[in-house]
Amino acid sequence: MSTKITFEDWLALTQLYADYASAVDSGNWDLWPEFFTEKCVYRLQPRENHERGFPLATLSFTSKGMLKDRIYGIKETLFHDPYYQRHVVGTPVIRGVTAEQFICEANYAVFRTKLSDVSTVFNTGRYLDTVVRTPDGLKFASRECIYDSEMIPNSIIYPI
Repeated sequence: MSTKITFEDWLALTQLYADYASAVDSGNWDLWPEFFTEKCVYRLQPRENHERGFPLATLSFTSKGMLKDRIYGIKETLFHDPYYQRHVVGTPVIRGVTAEQFICEANYAVFRTKLSDVSTVFNTGRYLDTVVRTPDGLKFASRECIYDSEMIPNSIIYPI
């Protein structure tokens, strides 16, 4: 893999990461699947399992259709205490570049605020991403959210 990247590509990648965080923090859940290709991977996995090569993940989806099903569940069938979330995402580090794709990673922290409670750190970790060029701009072909703690409070409802 070549390691050269143009300024325009770097800017587009940085904007993709910022737009993703803004979308999942907005509560407009229909925006989330549109950041992915039709055939994609979205996984939320504890760091220990990832480092040991264990396949067990908290969430694992393998298509945009599965992401849309998750959104339907969030909006229509899951019952939970509502909360807001706010992502703080580091600048993506580009690990590899080809004409078709970028291999990137970025640290993230997600803060959660329940309506009658103080904000807390909800989830921290890093994204391991494969980003591809499409006619509609850059999209995630794969997004692995590798979270640092084996303990997660209650359940994870919204996308990380």
